[in-house]
Amino acid sequence: MSTGTEPKDELEGTEAPFVSHLIELRDRLIRALLAVGVVFAVLCFYPSPAGLYDLLAAPLVKSLPQGATMIATNVISPFLVPVKITLMAAFLVALPVVLYQAWAFVAPGLYSHEKRLVLPLVVSSTVLFFAGVAFCYYFVFGQVFAFIQSFAPKSITAAPDIEAYLGFVLTMFIAFGAAFEVPVVVVVLVRMGLVSIEKLRQFRGYFIVVAFIIAAVITPPDVVSQLALAIPMCLLYELGILAAGLFVKHTQAPASAD
Repeated sequence: MSTGTEPKDELEGTEAPFVSHLIELRDRLIRALLAVGVVFAVLCFYPSPAGLYDLLAAPLVKSLPQGATMIATNVISPFLVPVKITLMAAFLVALPVVLYQAWAFVAPGLYSHEKRLVLPLVVSSTVLFFAGVAFCYYFVFGQVFAFIQSFAPKSITAAPDIEAYLGFVLTMFIAFGAAFEVPVVVVVLVRMGLVSIEKLRQFRGYFIVVAFIIAAVITPPDVVSQLALAIPMCLLYELGILAAGLFVKHTQAPASAD
């Protein structure tokens, strides 16, 4: 029986016409694209597309034999590949602005307890992705390239193609960036009620096996890169279990009055 003092829905009266949503979505997309475009223009001047490619190629070049260089087998590769890298770097640098525009678009339609969940997840997933990319570049690449070159016969002169290298780098960046999202996935699964924290603890042994299988599939066929991906995934799985308890506790919907 209603008492006449039912709590008011905090989203009541915030509805907007469909056309208004489309206009706002357009404006948010334009701002996000402008942010990427501005950063791209700045990077074209400094450190320049060529400078960015040299920075990206540094771990491989360092491991090559004395005097060896990378090659371009396509006529337009020396121009196209650095531009692609600059565009990728511009998107990553402008990613906080892009994510803020996405957050600003959906935030008015969320309850306060949902905002307490979504915003930390957006921030943490961004930080974790960057951490995965940085870990791959500063640690994994140096170890993997040195390991591979140590097996190269003396009769072979290494001269990697720049397009093939770009494809390899992007694959590794995405793999490590996605792998570092394990805590976010764990938190979301627990918060949605799809799995309990106790079940995640029981699944720990199976996850270790799954992590090594994933690492074996998506990384080069060498022990160094496989261990470098599988071990952080296992550690981040434990971090996700710890974080899930905190998130569930602080993002519960308020109890409704009877």
